[in-house]
Amino acid sequence: MSLSVLSRKEKEKVIRRLLVQAPPGEFVNAFDDLCLLIRDEKLMHHQGECAGHQHCQKYCVPLCIDGNPVLLSHHNVMGDFRFFDYQSKLSFRFDLLQNQLRDIQSHGIIRNETEYLRSVVLCALKLYVNDHYPSGNCNVLRKTVKNKEFLIACIEDHSYDNGDCWNGLWKSKWIFQVNPFLTQVTGRIFVQAHFFRCVNLHIEISKDLKESLEVVNQAQLALSFARLVEEQENKFQAAVLEELQELSNEALRKILRRDLPVTRTLIDWQRILSDLNLVMYPKLGYVIYSRSVLCNWII
Repeated sequence: MSLSVLSRKEKEKVIRRLLVQAPPGEFVNAFDDLCLLIRDEKLMHHQGECAGHQHCQKYCVPLCIDGNPVLLSHHNVMGDFRFFDYQSKLSFRFDLLQNQLRDIQSHGIIRNETEYLRSVVLCALKLYVNDHYPSGNCNVLRKTVKNKEFLIACIEDHSYDNGDCWNGLWKSKWIFQVNPFLTQVTGRIFVQAHFFRCVNLHIEISKDLKESLEVVNQAQLALSFARLVEEQENKFQAAVLEELQELSNEALRKILRRDLPVTRTLIDWQRILSDLNLVMYPKLGYVIYSRSVLCNWII
């Protein structure tokens, strides 16, 4: 069906659905392509703002405020398309299409024990992220639900390179309640990759986790939490690599005519050919090797 026969509400629904489905790092590209089809600047701007707000929450889009990384998620949404950053104590709107902060406002935060714990956990998490990610970002947020205090830790790293025709995102989220003796940590690790050279291939892998941590003091809790995140993410990465290797082997077996063993050994064909010093003499109908082995060859 042509877009020209759709009503305005139907167009809004289609545009937003397509923009929300844009892979991480490709929102602006998807928006520009849709602008060429829709040719309605006002409609596209409004839907782009709404869908961009959802995109930021879904993929933990990173920002930098006062030199500190900020990860946008639904946990620091204030409403009216605004986000809040605990580190800088600022609320703001973020225009994903222009990559700009707008309408920045300052807020106050109650400095209690939970806020101090948040800062300690953030320091421990930064050490882990700096050691394990090429250009990772992390953030720790506070949230109060029914008079219960929670800390939410978010980690994000990505590689967006349209020149090599692929984009990739790694993100994880960890939540635990501030309890005096024992707390349960719930986490989710999510990986998404998009390859668009010759084929359009999307890969999404995720895992949900639950672990318990003993609470002795704030410093111990922060270090134990960072070690837990490191252990679980390392296990997840190893499992993903093993699964991808198995998928690669399975695809190779389907291509081969016979079921041959996969040795994962690199063969240096140039060196082999150099050692043999192969010389062809088609007119004589022979192949002569440097080791003085003469083999009859039928043309």
